[in-house]
Amino acid sequence: MTLDERKLRILSAIIDDYIETAAPVGSRTITRRHNIGVSPATIRNEMSDLTELGYLDQPHVSAGRVPSSKAYRLYVDRLLSAWSDSELPVDPSVNEYFDEKALQMEDIVKTAVQAVSSLTRLTAVAVLPGQPEMRIATLQLVPMPNGSALLVIVTDSGIVRDTVIHVSRRLDMDGLYAISRTLTENMAGHTLMEVQAMLDAYAARSSADQRVLMGVRDLAAQMARQASEDSVAVEGAHNILSYPEFSDLDKARTFLSTLEAPDRLISLMRDNDQPVSVRIGTELGIPDMADCSVVNAGFSYGGCCGTLGVIGPMRMPYGQVMRTLYTISQRMTNLFAEVR
Repeated sequence: MTLDERKLRILSAIIDDYIETAAPVGSRTITRRHNIGVSPATIRNEMSDLTELGYLDQPHVSAGRVPSSKAYRLYVDRLLSAWSDSELPVDPSVNEYFDEKALQMEDIVKTAVQAVSSLTRLTAVAVLPGQPEMRIATLQLVPMPNGSALLVIVTDSGIVRDTVIHVSRRLDMDGLYAISRTLTENMAGHTLMEVQAMLDAYAARSSADQRVLMGVRDLAAQMARQASEDSVAVEGAHNILSYPEFSDLDKARTFLSTLEAPDRLISLMRDNDQPVSVRIGTELGIPDMADCSVVNAGFSYGGCCGTLGVIGPMRMPYGQVMRTLYTISQRMTNLFAEVR
């Protein structure tokens, strides 16, 4: 038994209706809502065949049918195939979430996960791999009252960190600017680890304010530790609770506990070479997440590749989710290029 065009149309209609309603779909519903061009009896026969082929499940004898993970895989593959000959369609609703002026890296990631969560009503996750080779772009010292200064370090990938350090009261704005310029000229383009070694050597032979040098060294060391680790941003964890599939307390608790395990999230968000990738149910490789799907899109930043994705029930609007992720991931790549 094969899937002819009529079976495919009926299966697609069932998936669309089930995504929208979360209720088992019967033959009368398909006849009423979709112009398939055949009788309810014929649709029932086709649905029986689709069940036998493993594309539909029947929760109860008298109930309608629901799509299986096999059906969702076919549905998603057909969507991706339809888009394969051209660029994925963009989602214009993304535009309202991004202000392309003076965004820092953290702002871009935060805005992205918020936009994905809001537009899809699912849980959004962004994973940025560690950057142990992150390099200094600029360094600035801004005078503050009572013998202190604000130290700001900006990296080549747009990471900005600051801290307040104590300095000599003899250092005025011009003096701090001169130190900032000298340190930037000597350290720009060097990794955070290299900067630490340079400052140790420089402090040993320099008459410059040691508190400034050690303040820069300590902040660079802190940034180096953070840069060597993968970072994860999550938004909209509560969204899953609005889906009836997760009304069961144990199932919801399992989902939320996964979001609190960075290693699991990083594993779920692993990307491939496709603009958008989809893994459904058991394809995730985590038994507790067998009722979920993950959709991912990659983005580039600082010479590295990050991943933006959503986690949600198998009953998700895959077309909308893929368009939204693709559009936002492309916007992120463009914004990160501007930050640099």
